[in-house]
Amino acid sequence: MRVAVIAVGRLKQGPERELADRYFERFDEIGRKLGFRELSVHEIPESRARDTATRMAEEAAAIGAHIPDKSVIVALDERGQNIDSTVFARNLGRWRDEGTAHTIFVIGGADGLSPELRRKAKLAMAFGSATWPHQMVRVMLLEQLYRAATILAGHPYHRA
Repeated sequence: MRVAVIAVGRLKQGPERELADRYFERFDEIGRKLGFRELSVHEIPESRARDTATRMAEEAAAIGAHIPDKSVIVALDERGQNIDSTVFARNLGRWRDEGTAHTIFVIGGADGLSPELRRKAKLAMAFGSATWPHQMVRVMLLEQLYRAATILAGHPYHRA
């Protein structure tokens, strides 16, 4: 199964980029042994439209262009479910075992994800009820992907 993160906005050089790269590399290393063929990150430019609805629609169209047919879509959304790492790992493992070709995690821009894109998601998840900067959400998602891979591998990284 291929795993992709599609995020509105660019992660600039600095500590967030370093952490994101670290977890990306760790997931890639252990993930290949578990049947995760590829992890990719696609950055979508923020829309410059004046009104919110147009910005969200333009960003949704750009995100949609990177989503292959029959993908499992997971929306990172503040209204999403708060799931623990073990459930997250179980979902990822189940989609892999069911033969899902692509699991796509989407992180919207400052206005969030369009309602249409949220409806297409198999799962909407949040990292708690707090609002997080998009750069931090990306780092936390990559860490959770790595953590999920270690859980599926029986690796001692996750000690819950």
